[in-house]
Amino acid sequence: MDVDAYLARIGAGRPAAPTPAALRELHEAHLLAVPFENLSVHLPERIVLDEDALFDKVVRRRRGGFCYELNGLFAALLRELGFPVTLLGGRVFGGGQWGRPLEHLALRVDLDEPWLADVGFGRFARHPLRLTACEPQTDPEGEFLVVDAPDGDIEVRLNGEPAYRLEKRPRQLSDFGPTCWWQATSPESHFTQNVLSTISTPSGRVTLAGDKLIETVDGKRAERELSDTEKVEAYRVHFGIDMNEAPVLGSFPAPGLRPFPN
Repeated sequence: MDVDAYLARIGAGRPAAPTPAALRELHEAHLLAVPFENLSVHLPERIVLDEDALFDKVVRRRRGGFCYELNGLFAALLRELGFPVTLLGGRVFGGGQWGRPLEHLALRVDLDEPWLADVGFGRFARHPLRLTACEPQTDPEGEFLVVDAPDGDIEVRLNGEPAYRLEKRPRQLSDFGPTCWWQATSPESHFTQNVLSTISTPSGRVTLAGDKLIETVDGKRAERELSDTEKVEAYRVHFGIDMNEAPVLGSFPAPGLRPFPN
């Protein structure tokens, strides 16, 4: 991996040592530079869970991605910098129920204590969370709580509401290939039902969901509808993504779209 190119992409310096402070700086820098987006699903583009392919997409082509891509590549960067990283699979809570196994990928980073790093969940913690903390953890994005869950899992809550549950079993990136394929192709997946790009800003967040641009600055929310021409400009200005035309909601299933190499 070209570590310097990756660090330049997120606007971060090379840490002198793998410390909690360095992890915090890298984590926040990543969230402020790389959007969470599902544009590949609707362009459509192949989603390849391979370090070289992810590096090309996120660093060279200056795109974003969803959890498997962003956390998968961030894990590779952290390892290159000397951080002990474990991939963890999880279920997301939504619509009053828990989702499928391995529908989310997050990272455990073992330093002075275990830390939860996650740069691939849209709105989530700006800073890494202490995995063994019993007390609420205050973050610019809200109050987080990490608690024990059934079957030895770990549950993460945001402002009192469940966000996701993580298994403690270590995973490989390839383990997430089938679920990634389902997320990118199934008409039941929320990624196929919506076109989304969102990124943290120093004062809030910018989201382009379908035709709607939502900007939150210091807690104040504003939204407006965009034309296709305005969407192309919004992708460039807010997310650093250059494209000739805005992606449109796809027609699924898409048999030619695969999350792993042939």
